Amino acid sequence: MTQPSIYKSILFSSLLGVCVLFAAACGSSRAEKGTNANVNAAPTFVETTTAQAIVRNLPTYFEATGTLASDAQTDVAPTVGGKITAVNFDIGSYVQKGSVLVQLDDRDARIRLEQAQAQVQQAESNVQQAQAQVEAARANVRQTQARLGLTEGSTFDIETFSQVRANKAQLDLAERELGRAERLLETGDIARTIYDQRRAQRDQLRAQLDEARSTAAVAVAAIRTAQSQVGNALAAVTTARSAADAARTQVASAQKAISDATVYAPISGYISERTADLGEFASTTNKVATIVRTSILRLRIDVPEQSVGLVKNGQGISLQTSAFPDRSFNGVVTRIAPNLNATSRSLTVEAEVENTEGLLKPGQFATVRIAQSAPKPSVMVPAAAIKVDGETNKVFIIKDGRAEERIVKTGVLENDLIEIQQGVQENEPVAVSNIGQLYDGVSVRQ
Repeated sequence: MTQPSIYKSILFSSLLGVCVLFAAACGSSRAEKGTNANVNAAPTFVETTTAQAIVRNLPTYFEATGTLASDAQTDVAPTVGGKITAVNFDIGSYVQKGSVLVQLDDRDARIRLEQAQAQVQQAESNVQQAQAQVEAARANVRQTQARLGLTEGSTFDIETFSQVRANKAQLDLAERELGRAERLLETGDIARTIYDQRRAQRDQLRAQLDEARSTAAVAVAAIRTAQSQVGNALAAVTTARSAADAARTQVASAQKAISDATVYAPISGYISERTADLGEFASTTNKVATIVRTSILRLRIDVPEQSVGLVKNGQGISLQTSAFPDRSFNGVVTRIAPNLNATSRSLTVEAEVENTEGLLKPGQFATVRIAQSAPKPSVMVPAAAIKVDGETNKVFIIKDGRAEERIVKTGVLENDLIEIQQGVQENEPVAVSNIGQLYDGVSVRQ
């Protein structure tokens, strides 16, 4: 083959290769275009459900800040000092009023109680013996009176005794007879012997009267001795009863010491602080625990000066905390301070908040809404419709099968609904599911 023919053959082969490469490239490009076309043609949907925005009448309110505090808090300290033998609580535990918190060593008090009880028994026995002596002395008085013919309660006068009265009457008669005899003797109308007889009789009756008086005096002395014995016996009863009362006082003191050795919870609540440990000495000046009652909390609210006239007792309030941002708690204004804080120019108001579930804690900060009397119509949507993007709240309105993103301003949270102050109108459908997958303009399927 000649040289020109060789060059032609090489040139033809080169051109053929270029054409083959170009054709391959063109085919590949068409294939890629076809593939992209098929991909772009595939529709994209997000499954979602919707709910219509509704209008509800919500009470008007103004906002303030507040701090939660326990309704009651108490430091518990023992009444008496002693070694701790048992501790029945710990931080965070719930205790009922009257439950045992700490037990102190009460052995010394129990020994004193046994001694005092023995003294009471002895004193009561002494009282019984003294009472028996009183009865015996009274019986002796009655017997002595009976021997003398006196009744109980009679006046013990010697001249009133029967024998003395009889002898005195006879003596008076003998004196009169002797006087007549003296007058007759002077006139010579009677013999001297008769006068002497009358005089001897008078002297005899005088001796009998003196003897009767002496006997009566002895009897009176016996009665008074018996009465004195009654008085002594009564005094012994009084002394024995005083000793019994003193012993009973010692018993009560020992029983109180035993009771004081047990430290009880003065209120129901949660233990916020524990300072008691087994085996250490507890004194009356140091607390062993702090109990806070949280079933009802006090919310201390700082009301700005310009809103002071809007607050009164009995008003309803709602509050939210950062710990439960999607939940609202209710309360009632119960106390209002009489003056403003000179530094902050705010009024301290207290509200009581039910906390039966124990979700709220003393010390938490709260945003407070104090309700006013006139309600206002407000647009509400399910809280699940809100998409939080940083500090921006968004919802998605579903129109003509597409999602329309809107930035909204939220308000009051009421159960599972939230107020939309700006951005949504009544009856507009908002997406409430899969909102994390939605974006502006995406097609949706319900």
